[in-house]
Amino acid sequence: MTDQKPVTIVMIEDDDGHARLIEKNIRRAGVCNAIRHFSSGTAAVDHLFAPGDPDERPVLVLLDLNLPDMSGTEILARLKADQRLKRAPVVVLTTTDDQREIQRCYDLGCNVYITKPVSYESFAQAIRQLGLFLSVMQIPEAP
Repeated sequence: MTDQKPVTIVMIEDDDGHARLIEKNIRRAGVCNAIRHFSSGTAAVDHLFAPGDPDERPVLVLLDLNLPDMSGTEILARLKADQRLKRAPVVVLTTTDDQREIQRCYDLGCNVYITKPVSYESFAQAIRQLGLFLSVMQIPEAP
């Protein structure tokens, strides 16, 4: 990611196997940014909305929709409604391929919606391609 400040990737994924696969394949694509993994929506929200100094690192969020404690769409709506976080890019990575859910996420402000492929190799390849995309995208400063 080519930005002035290092971008922290916040991964909200309750499946530890998927989280390891995502991180491994993002790294294979050459992305070296810090990755903070949260397996619950509550922990991620607590982290993202914690008070901090205005010079915090910008974030990019990788968001699963199917979390045990809260809906990923709820997290997405809260991020996009927050003055500090509304510009943070959100990549939805989920098994849900329902067109209404996809539309809802875009309406709420997600930047990219990716359905996790079922097969391991297809999933790994999709994440490597996502890593290549992340390595060249521009991340806006927090307002």
